[in-house]
Amino acid sequence: MAGRAAHSTRRPTALLPSGDLNSAATTGGISAGTVPARRADRLDPPTPRSGSGGAESWRKLHIGIDAETGQMLASELTANEVDDGSQIEPLLNQITSSLVSLTGDGAYDQAGVYGTVDQCHPEAQVVVPPRSTAVPSDMAEGTPSQRDRHLQSIAEHGRIGWQKRSWYTHRALVETVISRIKRGIGDVLQLRTDRCHTSEVAIAVYALSRMLEL
Repeated sequence: MAGRAAHSTRRPTALLPSGDLNSAATTGGISAGTVPARRADRLDPPTPRSGSGGAESWRKLHIGIDAETGQMLASELTANEVDDGSQIEPLLNQITSSLVSLTGDGAYDQAGVYGTVDQCHPEAQVVVPPRSTAVPSDMAEGTPSQRDRHLQSIAEHGRIGWQKRSWYTHRALVETVISRIKRGIGDVLQLRTDRCHTSEVAIAVYALSRMLEL
């Protein structure tokens, strides 16, 4: 996954699409929430051939977008039950430049996400809204974590104020990019196997990245 931004000396700011709140709840993330009936990152398999058995489950598209250029930095296609937070490392492994920050919604409010970003990009900020029931860590008074600082900012400025100060509102750009991808390949994958599905999406992502470079 090579967009120009991924190989530039400029440090990109990565944005993530909306995660699955219910999935996050099962992995120590935030409280369960309502998942839209038609997720923006959903790609359906082709209609099964006659006599081939039941319909396959839909696939989930995970991508990372450069907030400044709109280019795709990384992508992964998985089964729909895969937790969004578990794909942070595969996505970060595709980004060769050091990140300024990684921004995602509350589904990424997981200790594992903060830990993975710290390992892969130690200087990067993690901009993820803490769940409503979150409390500061034991170290918040002396050496606050990034999550502790988010909680402090929310306490001082409210959640809307935190969103503006942290540039969280820029995350909406990623949904626009997903819609562009799906305008190119549609809501339904055309090929039959998982390996072909991955190639199909990778080609669409690469084509859109090239168009954005022009």
